[in-house]
Amino acid sequence: MSERFDQGSDQPGVGGPGQQVDMRLNGAGPAGPPVPGGPGNFGSTPAEKTAAANTIETELQPDTKTATEHADEAMTSAVAGFDGWETAKGLKKVADTWDQQVKTLMGRLASEKSALRGTAGLFVRNDIGVGGQFHPIGGQSKLNGL
Repeated sequence: MSERFDQGSDQPGVGGPGQQVDMRLNGAGPAGPPVPGGPGNFGSTPAEKTAAANTIETELQPDTKTATEHADEAMTSAVAGFDGWETAKGLKKVADTWDQQVKTLMGRLASEKSALRGTAGLFVRNDIGVGGQFHPIGGQSKLNGL
């Protein structure tokens, strides 16, 4: 007696006593080896990594800089408005902390942008190198004719 794999039993992977468990594959996957630069098992392709790096460069970094400048102007105005009060000292401390955090964020964005661009190239070079190891030396594989 045979039972389908997805019907299961009380124990995973085991049919009942004297039962055989069968498994069926719906397909054998893509034909041929993956192509370097093509879609793979990673979360993104080199092109998507490059696009993400470009978004950091053309949107996130400039927009963060613009927002920072706007906040700095507002904070400078607020500090001047509370000149002579303890509030001005507190706002100045907040502004200094803000500036340090923005500096850290901008450094992180630059680092991520660089890493995305480097990783995109590294994956492609690695794929090509590994693929090259599968090409038979001397033009003829020892597996031919088996």
